[in-house]
Amino acid sequence: MLNTYGRAFATRIFTPVARFLLRCGVTPDMVTIAGTVGVMVCALALYPTGHLFWGSLGATVFVLSDTIDGTMARIRGSSGKWGAYLDSSLDRFADAALFGGLVVWFARGGQSDVTAGLALVCLVLGSTVSYVKARAEGLGFTANVGLAERGERIVAVLVGAGFVGLGVPLVFLQVVLALLALASAVTVVQRMAVVRRQALAVPPADA
Repeated sequence: MLNTYGRAFATRIFTPVARFLLRCGVTPDMVTIAGTVGVMVCALALYPTGHLFWGSLGATVFVLSDTIDGTMARIRGSSGKWGAYLDSSLDRFADAALFGGLVVWFARGGQSDVTAGLALVCLVLGSTVSYVKARAEGLGFTANVGLAERGERIVAVLVGAGFVGLGVPLVFLQVVLALLALASAVTVVQRMAVVRRQALAVPPADA
């Protein structure tokens, strides 16, 4: 849901920025790579040292590039498979950095094995959610369903970690991560069920 409505809203807001960057000679690929590197630096440099609020704030700024690069590509008329492939591939690095940074902090500096474990579960299930969709599309099916798409996962972890960084009790982040893990698991099941229905609706090749 956030992927649809959030992108539409962000596109209206950042279209002027996209046009400005294009006039400066910046390409969509440059923005995609810079955004991913920015998220990874914020997550891996600030989360593991306990700066959860600043890590979330910095990562949020760079996450917005995920909208800007797509807008730039559409304005330039260069939207295509390469851009989508690069964007999706680098998203996995950004996601891993966010949850991985939390795992490091709470397993070592934060001294909370429960939170570290929940963050790790979210990381694994989030990767599974993305893989299930990618594998389905590789086989010619669609799997655009689920409670926890990437937009929801990123907003949840950034908001949860950010608020705890501001002094909100740790249990808030634990609840957020637990709910996110549950929603991700449900999303995997939803997508597999959708693909199964599509697969069963296709007649056998020798029919």
